[in-house]
Amino acid sequence: MLSKALIHRLEKIVGKAFVTTDKADRICYSYDATQQRHLPEAVVYPGSAEEIAAILKLANQEKFPVFPRGAGSGFSGGSLPTAGGFVLVTTRLDRILEIDEENLVATVEPGVVTEAFQKAVEKVGLFYPPDPASLKFSTLGGNVAECAGGPRCVKYGVTKDYILGLEVVTPTGDVIRTGGPTMKGVVGYDLTKLMVGSEGTLGVITKIIIKLLPLPEAKKTLLVLFDSIDGAARAVSAIIRDKIIPATLEFMDAATLDCVRQATDLEVPSEAQAVLIIEVDGDPEMIDRQAERIATLIQPLGVVETRIAETAAESEALWQIRRSVSASLRKVNPDKFNEDICVPRSRVPDMIRKVEDISRRHGVPIVNFGHAGDGNIHVNVMIDKQKPGDSEKAERAIEEIFRETLALGGTMSGEHGVGIMKAPYIQMEVSASAEAYMRTIKKALDPNNILNPGKIFLDEAKTNI
Repeated sequence: MLSKALIHRLEKIVGKAFVTTDKADRICYSYDATQQRHLPEAVVYPGSAEEIAAILKLANQEKFPVFPRGAGSGFSGGSLPTAGGFVLVTTRLDRILEIDEENLVATVEPGVVTEAFQKAVEKVGLFYPPDPASLKFSTLGGNVAECAGGPRCVKYGVTKDYILGLEVVTPTGDVIRTGGPTMKGVVGYDLTKLMVGSEGTLGVITKIIIKLLPLPEAKKTLLVLFDSIDGAARAVSAIIRDKIIPATLEFMDAATLDCVRQATDLEVPSEAQAVLIIEVDGDPEMIDRQAERIATLIQPLGVVETRIAETAAESEALWQIRRSVSASLRKVNPDKFNEDICVPRSRVPDMIRKVEDISRRHGVPIVNFGHAGDGNIHVNVMIDKQKPGDSEKAERAIEEIFRETLALGGTMSGEHGVGIMKAPYIQMEVSASAEAYMRTIKKALDPNNILNPGKIFLDEAKTNI
């Protein structure tokens, strides 16, 4: 329990206006996209790395847990205050400090919203490719902490591929700098890569140095309807085998299309059982040739219909089918478990069939869509938590899905992270010796286990607090 004296000490660090114990404020920071709720004892809004360092030093002295948080848009529970203590919100640190057009590098604070940053660099002809679905409200600090991905990853890679350096406050309250604005650097251990994807358990990110690319001149979007998921998967392989790497290769399965048909007035032929949304970018003449080549390559693979956008408005209309999915899922059932498994892309049809079998056997609807180009499937187990037994069915189905994923050479999480949602299953994928190695790193950097305890490792919250 945080005492009044301790709250007063926090107020002295950040200012009284930036600490709150009001219940209404605490409720706002008690949940994320998982819809699980854990009420913190206080919420603190620091305004600098120095303030965060002072807070973490105090936390080590008094042994209370600290839970870093950006926009709270995660699907794994990574920012939930599961052990009381307080939430440390980084949204005040929201400045784009520099866009270096000569060296194609930007320096930002963690509270910058992803889409706002993308628009800022695009104004000067530059490009930041990672595009998680939450980009309109997620922050770059959260993207780095989770190593966020998105549709463009098949061509451009994920967040870790663009992070050159960081300023980080360690769990014990030191301020360190990792990496830098150069494209190369091999002095010592790669602490930047260690921090990216560490889910706020090894440090609080306060500054990010980002690699940028030139903005592609143009893009072209194709929406292709197939009569089977196998045809769609073979199309993905055929495109890449032909040495074309699209900017995006998104897929939706039959269950997803049923949701779209029921929830919208978008025209989707009844014989369509899968969809690919393919986007190519680059030189205008080149992408025209690529779009034509793709259409020719995939035509024999069970294509029901191909729609090619000729304008930005037409492209937006094609993407509308993909964007309508999340809202349409609620027509199936009110509650969902959103998993983000990843398998080798050639095994996507096998995985979809296994998921369909699991859905039938457990009696729970499961809707699949995602990033076909890198085998990242968003598996949505749809239930009604008010119905007795539904939650238990979902848990059994999810465990089976993870087992089948690993059997196909995949991973339980492509971009959402572990947090608390996948922590019970981590030993299915990570060997005991590898987990022990990770725990050793956590213990060495955070000896009092004050920073985001209980995440990634299931029993971590029980130690030292």
